[in-house]
Amino acid sequence: MYDILQQTIDELTAPDQMFAITETEVRGQTLKAWTHAPANLRDFWLSSAGHGDKDYLVYQNERLTYAQAHEQVARIANWLHTNGVGPGDKVAIAMRNYPEWMLSYWAIACAGATSVGVNAWWVPEELKYGLADSQTSLLICDQERLERFEEIRDAFPDMKVVTTRCETPAWATPWETLLSAPAELPEVEIDPDDDACIFYTSGTTGKPKGAQLTHQGCTNNVLSTLFSNLSQLNAVGKLSEKEGNDPMPPAATSPATIIAAPLFHVTTNNCAAQAQTFLGGKLVHMYKWDAGEALRIIEEEKITTFSSVPVMTREMIAHPDFATRDTSSMAMFGGGGAPVQADLVDKVSERGRGALPAQGYGLTETCGLVASSLGVFLSDKPGAAGRIVPTCEVCAIDSEGNALPAGEIGEICLRSIQVIKGYLNRPDATAETIVDGWLRTGDIGYVDADDFVYLVDRAKDMVLRGGENIYCSEVETVLFKFPGVAECAVFSVPDERLGEEVGAAIVPETGASFSAGELRAFCKDHLSPFKIPKYIWITDTPLPRNATGKFMKRELQSSLAVENAS
Repeated sequence: MYDILQQTIDELTAPDQMFAITETEVRGQTLKAWTHAPANLRDFWLSSAGHGDKDYLVYQNERLTYAQAHEQVARIANWLHTNGVGPGDKVAIAMRNYPEWMLSYWAIACAGATSVGVNAWWVPEELKYGLADSQTSLLICDQERLERFEEIRDAFPDMKVVTTRCETPAWATPWETLLSAPAELPEVEIDPDDDACIFYTSGTTGKPKGAQLTHQGCTNNVLSTLFSNLSQLNAVGKLSEKEGNDPMPPAATSPATIIAAPLFHVTTNNCAAQAQTFLGGKLVHMYKWDAGEALRIIEEEKITTFSSVPVMTREMIAHPDFATRDTSSMAMFGGGGAPVQADLVDKVSERGRGALPAQGYGLTETCGLVASSLGVFLSDKPGAAGRIVPTCEVCAIDSEGNALPAGEIGEICLRSIQVIKGYLNRPDATAETIVDGWLRTGDIGYVDADDFVYLVDRAKDMVLRGGENIYCSEVETVLFKFPGVAECAVFSVPDERLGEEVGAAIVPETGASFSAGELRAFCKDHLSPFKIPKYIWITDTPLPRNATGKFMKRELQSSLAVENAS
């Protein structure tokens, strides 16, 4: 069946087709790119104007059509331009998944400025770091984020602030003021390699790193996402016909998805939201995740695809309302940001009423998706992260940087127009991660003969909790600040619902005494709630170390029982 997949790929990427491939020069390298990818996000957004009166943004009882969204984006972009925001400026978006998130994002792009996607979980200390590191000049926020900013406002005396869905203080500008500006887009020049947005990733040195996603990286990602789905769907259809099965149902005429995971992630913003925008699809925003509410939305809004962290699909499939809600509009239950476990693939196949299981593999550092797998291909290769897109080069390397043959395990490296320009203000981290144009992902795995990527481990020391990357060193940095901590090792603990939780083994200094509750209370002032260790072991026995003096975390993981944690 993989010959049929390759045949389909060849047909779709032919020179006269929508997914034709070209070569382009990017920062001194010749890279493959989608011929028809828009040059920048402004052009991408303008191309969606033809969707007119179709529903675009839906939130509870609020609805905006594409035409209404385009008018509002033009007004916001005009206000930004009039207030001195243009190319090179950073505008932070700090809010829940409100419609204003996407409207702000498109307006910032149309003004030629750069969006900074603020992690909505950040506590004031983290928010302060992100705003200072990105040199943000304007902040657009909701009530919760406004309250956090007020705690650190003294550090940003010149910061302009726009508020939405809250009481606006006298020193800030209400959202309605932006919408009163003329509905005329400013004229700006945008280079394809300009920074479109900055998304922060957890840093191995305890501080998040601002990944610089370019305009062409983002627009190429949209076509990569669409191509990955279309090529495999077409191949699945050909396989069904060849085997004499019923043909696949026709594609839905009104695509729609749920915006459930945070928009400051590439999985939701770059892959789900932007791909749907290209198709003229409907984005239904959720205030917070609730599996029962998601099933209601699927039934009432005729949702066609769902792509978020796998735990959300798992919770919907297991929810008591799944049996009674009409999910027949669904074509695909997808997952990204974490592996889709084999049992979940089977559950979607068995209970999904025709919807195909799917998963994608990508990183913030690749502006989104670089490989995916769905339907029979996911079932046949349940351990694979996905088939690499044809505009991306992939290889596994050994410890000396040598490329390995197919099937041999090493560090996965990627080369693509979607690879970020670098990390903001972090030349050392950039040079370490992007070597001769190749992104060293930190994922350990291999590539098979069919160009499917398999991941077997992670070189990076992190916990993957429900799709959120939590770097152990960041948590350790905070715990070591607590008076009386002599040794501290943070590691992942398996969790049935979220995949992994944060565990910490701690040795007090001689004579020191403290409880797990005191440690967690201390962490609340320095870390987002999801980063605070759920499991804490306090012991007088020195933690095991290897010959180089590093803590042996795997030994801790296997020797410490969850029932003995505090």
